[in-house]
This record gives sequence, structure tokens and C-alpha cells, in this order.
Amino acid sequence: MNVVIIEDEILTADDLKEIILQIEPKANVAAVLHSVKEAVNYFQNHPMPNLIFSDIQLGDGLSIDIFSKIEISAPIIFCTAFDEYAIEAFNVNGIHYLLKPFNAQKIREALDKYQILQSSFSNQTQALETVYEAIKLSAHQSAERKATSVLVYFQNRVIPIKLEDVALFFIKNESTHLYTFDQKTFPVSRTLDELQQLDTHLFYRANRQVIVNRNAVKEAAHQQSRRVTIELTVPFNEIVTISKEKIAHFFDWLTGEG
Repeated sequence: MNVVIIEDEILTADDLKEIILQIEPKANVAAVLHSVKEAVNYFQNHPMPNLIFSDIQLGDGLSIDIFSKIEISAPIIFCTAFDEYAIEAFNVNGIHYLLKPFNAQKIREALDKYQILQSSFSNQTQALETVYEAIKLSAHQSAERKATSVLVYFQNRVIPIKLEDVALFFIKNESTHLYTFDQKTFPVSRTLDELQQLDTHLFYRANRQVIVNRNAVKEAAHQQSRRVTIELTVPFNEIVTISKEKIAHFFDWLTGEG
């Protein structure tokens, strides 16, 4: 069985590959692709695999964009950190999904389902178009019904953290974390690009590494480099800065006008 993995988070892709090979030692992971562009180029120049594991939101777009450009005959198992609406869409359309962070048992169940339903994937294009529309609808619904919590995974437990309790989201060692007002740190399975959509009134994307809660901003000071440094209401090891291009927008947001 030839498998292709489409996942922009390198550690997640490595874990997925390792678990697949543990469950199916005879499987061949033909490629690990990290972007829409890379995947389109790959499928244009290589044979179709037997099975595709694909994240939904990649750094340069939705993975569904790949399948709208390339005729895909292989079944696809989506790996997603998307919200409940998208998951419901997958259920309605009969396409399996893995909710991040996944484990060996969930991947085994997905592979078992692939074996059982293998013959039902002869018309993948129509199914993908339906899922694409469902995802767009999901995004619209999510905009109207904002999330109030974010899920974190700690010691085999799933813990909902209220957004109002999150002082900031940040990147450390290429992974996303959140830091609470009571000074606890948890890993988060979403990217900062996804998290910055949660509540633009409460949170601000300070830079490529940090999203800050309005209530975590104690004060802001201009530096000689024409950047702004944020002093936080909680202790944090890194200095949080706003680039000169975003200063005006940041102060508008801080005053509730942005």
C-alpha cells in the first residue's frame, strides 16, 4: 500500500508516518508533502497512491485546493484541528477524519475503515466538492458563532481553556503554546494563523511569534527603532514587540477602535 502524507507541521508528519508504519509495516510512505504547491507538483509528476492522509489547513491554503486542481482517485483521510462544524461535514459525507492530536488507535481505526470502504471511493471528485462547500460553510458559521474555549492536550487528557483565561499564544521550538493568566503553559494543536481568527476583539497578532490578549497588555512603550514593546500583566520570558508598520493598527485595537 502506497501512502502520501500532506501535512505542514513537520513533527506531526513524522509522528503520523511512524504510526502508519507501525500499524502497517508493509506500507510505503511514498512522500511527505508540506504545502499546496508542493502537493500539486507531486501529483502532476508521480503515480497516484493507494491512500492519502491530509491536513486541511496548510501554510499556503486549504488542501482541498490541491484536489480541485488535480484529479485524485485515491481515498483521503483528513487530519484536522478544525471545529465541530467541519467534523460534522465529514460525517455527513462519509469521509474519515482524525482529530489532532491523534494516536495509534485512531489511525488504526482510519486504516480499518479504508480497507472496508475501499471500493466506495470511485467518485472522489464529487465528494471533495461537497466537502469543500461544507468547509466554507463551516468557516461562515464559525465567524457567526465564536469559540469561547480552546482545547489543549495534557497527560492524555483533553482540557478546555477559556479564551478569557489565555494571556497569550506563542511559538516555541516551532510548536504553538498558550500561556494562561495563572502562569500555566500548554501545547496547542492549532497554528497561530488559525488562532488569530478566534476573537479579534480580545486577541491581537503582535508579530509572527505571539498573539496577545488585550487584558494581558499592561502598557506599551516606543523604542528607538520605532518599534513598540509591550509590557505584560503576567511574567513572560520573551519580549513582545509590535513592528513599526503595525503600531497605528495596534493602538486602534487597544482602544477598541480596531
